[in-house]
Amino acid sequence: MLEKNIDLSGKTILVTGAAGFIGANLCLELLRSNEELCIIGVDNLNDYYDVSLKKFRLHQIEELQKNTSGGFIFIRGDISDKALVDELFHTYQPEIVVNLAAQAGVRYSITNADAYIQANVIGFYNILEACRHSYDNSAAGVRHLVYASSSSVYGNNQKVPYSTEDKVDNPVSLYAATKKSNELFAHAYSKLYGIPATGLRFFTVYGPAGRPDMAYFSFTNKLLAGEKIQIFNYGNCKRDFTYIDDIVTGVVEVMQRKPIASEDGVPYKVYNIGNQQPENLLDFVEILQSELKRAKVLPEDYDFEAHKELVGMQPGDVEVTFANVAELERDMGFKPETSLVEGIRRFAEWYKSYYNS
Repeated sequence: MLEKNIDLSGKTILVTGAAGFIGANLCLELLRSNEELCIIGVDNLNDYYDVSLKKFRLHQIEELQKNTSGGFIFIRGDISDKALVDELFHTYQPEIVVNLAAQAGVRYSITNADAYIQANVIGFYNILEACRHSYDNSAAGVRHLVYASSSSVYGNNQKVPYSTEDKVDNPVSLYAATKKSNELFAHAYSKLYGIPATGLRFFTVYGPAGRPDMAYFSFTNKLLAGEKIQIFNYGNCKRDFTYIDDIVTGVVEVMQRKPIASEDGVPYKVYNIGNQQPENLLDFVEILQSELKRAKVLPEDYDFEAHKELVGMQPGDVEVTFANVAELERDMGFKPETSLVEGIRRFAEWYKSYYNS
């Protein structure tokens, strides 16, 4: 296991995408577990999905901050705005940067390419440039850049489980291509300017107050509205569902361990964060319906079969996601372990409470 070489206490940490699902939960965990740090949270609060959900997450952070010694400053802005990013770095001089801001969603990228280039490519470039120039303004500069990649980079690789050693040169969506480009950009900046950078390939993140475009959330909304849910590839898909608390634990562990330089002298690393237990979509749907009934989101006599439709594979989708997390466990002493039943149960209970369904 790598020794922790960064003490988060007292640090200034920039978290982009701070109102997003992972970003907000990361801010909450940092405030709970560390003293006297300062979190600069940035988010553009776009309307890709219900903005009220993003505001709910921010409210959670603000309420928690009242009872902690840590500070949280929220700035509404877009990382594709270079002047804004430069000003943030100049004003706050963050020591750790966690870039989670991105345009998410595989299917949305098929019809809305501009949003992905703007946020995922130009936005990330702006972050990298600001990290680079941070060394001009202070002796230390940014001590560690942690950024979100995605399991989507693996495309339709036939070898499973997916390893970070695998070739990932055949993306099946623009979203995946932008995430692969993030890894290439970060490696180049690490090589050229010595910026310690770690990329995290997230696998199907889910949980309370998650993204409404994800299957577990959108299925719940549709079932409650009496609509049919479509199960792609006729149910012959598997997903490595990873609970949000496990994801956040992994991010925090990584933040404290900047990568050791490679044989080429590059302080750069990529990890998978997944549950290492892919679930068949039909089994996932069975668990979802059971937990929705248990939480009284759906009535006990709900005719689930009448609202289920098996359809073909959709463009940009892949059949299997399956994370090899051996490197994460070796270097961080951690691997995700929350079962799908437990995670979906927590989501269903939150959904009942939040929507009073």
